[in-house]
Amino acid sequence: MDLKLINSQGANGTFSAPDTLFARDFNEALVHQIVVAYQANARKGTRAQKDRGEVRHSTRKPWRQKGTGRARAGMTSSPLWRGGGRIFPNSPDENFSHKVNRKMFRAGMASILSQLAREDRIRVIDELRLDAPKTKLLAQKLKSLGFDRGLVITDEIDENLALSCRNLADVEVIAARHANPVALVRHGTVLMTRQAVAKLEEMFK
Repeated sequence: MDLKLINSQGANGTFSAPDTLFARDFNEALVHQIVVAYQANARKGTRAQKDRGEVRHSTRKPWRQKGTGRARAGMTSSPLWRGGGRIFPNSPDENFSHKVNRKMFRAGMASILSQLAREDRIRVIDELRLDAPKTKLLAQKLKSLGFDRGLVITDEIDENLALSCRNLADVEVIAARHANPVALVRHGTVLMTRQAVAKLEEMFK
């Protein structure tokens, strides 16, 4: 698969990318599965509710068992009562994780990258380095490449690049080892360095 190669002067060329990563058939069901699993595995159990033994209440019987014409009631902590405990309360240690086999995840990532390549949404550059940690320098460099928004994948993120990309709302910069399906699906265009392509091939081949 040939991807578009651009340089700092805006000249276009071609970059021969591995077919094992950029020429796979698109598997929509698999892509959906790994995206959902990735988002679910990032969740934390932060919800806490109380059952009938944890709510604050009196153990006094609200009224006598017989003769009132009302239903029997033992205590006000019943889940049927307002202010009572929950029947199946949410707990902070709730587990939302989804299991995805390594082979499935690699195949899903290759499927996403292949679809992006077919839709001509991937660009390759030699490298992305900055002389100083300035957002303006990074914005100008990306604009010169014809890339003002999207996902940037580099082999490594140095301190200058990490500090420069934080205030660009429409640009996300990640290292190749942190490439994930959610980031690839979210952005319309992807800019990669040559070494990032090599690392992705090593990770997902």
